[in-house]
Amino acid sequence: PQSRHAVTLRTAAGAEILMHIGIDTVGLAGQGFEAHVSVGRKVAAGERLITFDLDLIARRAKSLLTPILVMQGCGFAVVSSSDSREIAAGERLMEIAPSAAAAGGGMDGPGSGAAPGASEEVRRVRVALEHGIHARPAAQIVSALKGFAGEVHLAVQGRNANARSTVALMKLGARKGDEVEVRAAGRDARAAIDAAAGILAGVHEESSGSARAVPRPSAAEPAGLGQKHPSAPASKPVSVPATAAGVPVEPESGAALRGVIASRGLAAGQAVRLAAREIEVTRTGAGVSHETQQLAGARAQVRLRLQAARTAASGAAREIVEAHLELLDDPELTEKSLAVIAGGTSAAYAWRQAVRESMEALRALGDARMAERVDDLLDLESQVLLAMSGTAAAAIQRLPPDAIVLAEELLPSQLVALDAARLAGIGLAAGGATSHVSILAAAMGIPALVAIGPGLRRIADGTALLLDAEAGLLHVDPGAERLAATRRQLELRSARRAAEREAAQRDCYTADRVRIEVLANVGSLADAQAAARNGAEGCGLLRTEFLFLERETAPSEAEQHAEYQRIADALAGRPLTVRTLDIGGDKPIPYLPLPAEENPALGLRGVRTSLWRPDLLRQQLRAILGVRPHGQCRILLPMITDVTEISSVRAMIEEARAEVGRHEPVELGVMIETPASALMADAIAAEADFFSIGTNDLTQYTLAMDRGHPELAARLDALHPAVLRLIARTAQAAQARQRAVAVCGGLASDPVAAPILIGLGVHELSAVPSVIPRLKALIRRLTLAECAAAARQALEQSSAEAVRAIAVSLAACVSEPESV
Repeated sequence: PQSRHAVTLRTAAGAEILMHIGIDTVGLAGQGFEAHVSVGRKVAAGERLITFDLDLIARRAKSLLTPILVMQGCGFAVVSSSDSREIAAGERLMEIAPSAAAAGGGMDGPGSGAAPGASEEVRRVRVALEHGIHARPAAQIVSALKGFAGEVHLAVQGRNANARSTVALMKLGARKGDEVEVRAAGRDARAAIDAAAGILAGVHEESSGSARAVPRPSAAEPAGLGQKHPSAPASKPVSVPATAAGVPVEPESGAALRGVIASRGLAAGQAVRLAAREIEVTRTGAGVSHETQQLAGARAQVRLRLQAARTAASGAAREIVEAHLELLDDPELTEKSLAVIAGGTSAAYAWRQAVRESMEALRALGDARMAERVDDLLDLESQVLLAMSGTAAAAIQRLPPDAIVLAEELLPSQLVALDAARLAGIGLAAGGATSHVSILAAAMGIPALVAIGPGLRRIADGTALLLDAEAGLLHVDPGAERLAATRRQLELRSARRAAEREAAQRDCYTADRVRIEVLANVGSLADAQAAARNGAEGCGLLRTEFLFLERETAPSEAEQHAEYQRIADALAGRPLTVRTLDIGGDKPIPYLPLPAEENPALGLRGVRTSLWRPDLLRQQLRAILGVRPHGQCRILLPMITDVTEISSVRAMIEEARAEVGRHEPVELGVMIETPASALMADAIAAEADFFSIGTNDLTQYTLAMDRGHPELAARLDALHPAVLRLIARTAQAAQARQRAVAVCGGLASDPVAAPILIGLGVHELSAVPSVIPRLKALIRRLTLAECAAAARQALEQSSAEAVRAIAVSLAACVSEPESV
């Protein structure tokens, strides 16, 4: 008691836990410590036990290492813990259980990791992820499980993985269509399985893209516009021969190297070669303590940089950064590194050893897509090693104008370090179309070809190149005439896009002056800013889930209000449609454990979840109602199937208005996402102020096809006549009550669908920000009569393919030519 450097806790069940602050701190005789409780006192969670002077202890004690021990003989043992990473205040450190259960073995044995009577859950899930369990979904699973106690394992084809390790999950090699066994034990077992299963099943919210899955054309099947250049004959694709020594000869002028399309587009410029840089490391370490600190410090630096990058990123780029953050704190990589350090090596050598073992394991799977994820590990290896060496993160690399960067491979961090203003295109000898560099290039709008092969290595710096990432060809020294023709084509495209962006800042009308509002789907402040730049006339759908996901507690009312206000300010007075929390079994959150559901798509979703937890809904409504100016926001309810749901929420809105002192009314709209709501649209229109049609869910429910099903995704087309008839019925009901009707689902972002939607009576489209200039340009060339005729014809068709042919034909007739 006099030393005050340690405390023992005994639970009602008999577990004893000792916390000992620092090593050899008993010799301090209590100096630097202050106890806030007495021996034998009963304490509550969150109560302060001891405070201490960290600086004083650091100067006088051998170490600040603080053991937390479950005492032997008390009958309890550690079941799971958060190891080798920083944790936040309030975060779960470990879970203990009666030692008989804890000693039961790994997850392969019955009852392992769970206390007697604790639940163990097993579920089989078919992987619906397009590219299997690669880095991003693996990281999403790890992140989703952070709020749950207990062990979770995945097994497929005889391989087993700890579901809390991104690397271990990637090494499963699980592909689309594989059946995975998800096994969990502990008090959160069912909720943990729900979280993992939802990600594996590939069920996501109303996406920003089309509800129709469009296959990526291969390099051998050119698609899109711009692959032909009228001023010169097309080059014949050639294979570059090798010398007797196996070294490829330099490609001849006019040769065309074939590659795989990673990011579509066209570029003309000069070759700039990037050589891979190998970071030298020494094997011998300076002691376990020193090297452990070196590793921890380097990872902390990289973590801070990645966290800053995540804040600035959005969409695919943000997901990639989040995957790298999970890899950085991966328990498998950390444990391997510390084990190697314990053998006397340097931290740099140990980190490289751990990362490269995992890289080889991924390569050994024989799966090309998993092999592409090796780049993520290599990138992380490089970032941590550079931090250890004291080298700053790569600065933006200056390039000559119109640079077409050539390399064997390119890492995500290398790509973002290039001068994007001068980067015209990318050509890689290796790599794949689904690698993270390919995804980033597409997000940045940079044309890219990968897997070009050894011929790329002999192209000299400064060689004139024409990169045609629409036909899958890299033309080497194509000649001045052809380069000039391509540059004219690029200038024409650029001028057209600039004109469309400028024109997009004006309100949108058809050619015969019918007003069509074009708004944006938004999921963050960055999206709202992009929407304003691209000419959105407001936000037709603010997905508020971004505030609730990837956290341990619900956002406060103040936090929500501040974010909604920032988004409203970014829209500069334009209308803002805020959808209430659309969460459910397919989008689990740790602090909202939902009942287990056999089919989450038919369970607690959308407004049903909000009415199940009215406290969260009331808080969100108050946050929305506080946004100024008061007329800017309107509220949208997801997954409405019953009129009583609307009246229940409207009553809550009136209570919230009184609580925040708001006198002005607020518009309340509903999402039409099910056949039930479309068929009941006339009754719903009597209660709601406006409609917004979510075509992705409406399509999957109408066609009885799970949009995450690997075999059915390509057939899930929102232009199916059955879906269009429900949209037509909804529009008619809205017009009868003089209610506005919008489409905010993926179909609104598909320009070829715009004429049919307008012809059906939809006069408001909410699309992804990037497509808005093109969408407005197309609408301005249409007449209402053309749209109505196309819609009537579409409703008479018997298949989605027939409807899409009509839509494509009309869009092509009114579009401006692409090439010179």
